[in-house]
Amino acid sequence: MPTETKSDRVRRNVGNRCLVLVGMMGAGKTTIGRRLAARLDLPFVDVDQEIEKAAGQSVADIFAQHGEDYFRAGEQRVFLRLLGEGPSILATGGGTFMNEETRKQVSGHGISIWLKADFDILYKRVSRRNHRPLLQTDDPKQALLDLIEARDPVYAEADIIVQSRDVPHEKVVSEIVGLLDDHLDTEIGASTRQEQIS
Repeated sequence: MPTETKSDRVRRNVGNRCLVLVGMMGAGKTTIGRRLAARLDLPFVDVDQEIEKAAGQSVADIFAQHGEDYFRAGEQRVFLRLLGEGPSILATGGGTFMNEETRKQVSGHGISIWLKADFDILYKRVSRRNHRPLLQTDDPKQALLDLIEARDPVYAEADIIVQSRDVPHEKVVSEIVGLLDDHLDTEIGASTRQEQIS
């Protein structure tokens, strides 16, 4: 009988929950998410793409025509629907996890993973394509710094934190799988102890 791998164990212990990748634009949520989904044999969903499908227009156009508040309301609706359809890997937009109600729902129905990246890496990545609505300013570098300052303390509430950096993607995926395995093992241990107490 083949030995169960870490990936097999994670897939089994996740159950029907979603693995929710959070972090700044350029952190690699889509790229890493696709590879993580392949490793764990789970569906991958890019939340921004689902929003664009539902709205029939791009995220940039939604921002331009309707404003950020309108976009965030739609984003939350789409995200919560996807969260309820688990198990899957969900790559979120940079602002998704900032909503307190969304974080509560993730806590109940998923496991959050923060792909944390330093400013230099983020700026290098987002500069390659200048389509980010929140960076359409005279000083995109300062806009990015401001977003990091506002968002990092909230992202830090994630269940798992992994450093996103310029290394082979599979290395980051392996780190996530290892941390997920530890997290789920701790969770199962706590649940077992609780059952013994009661």
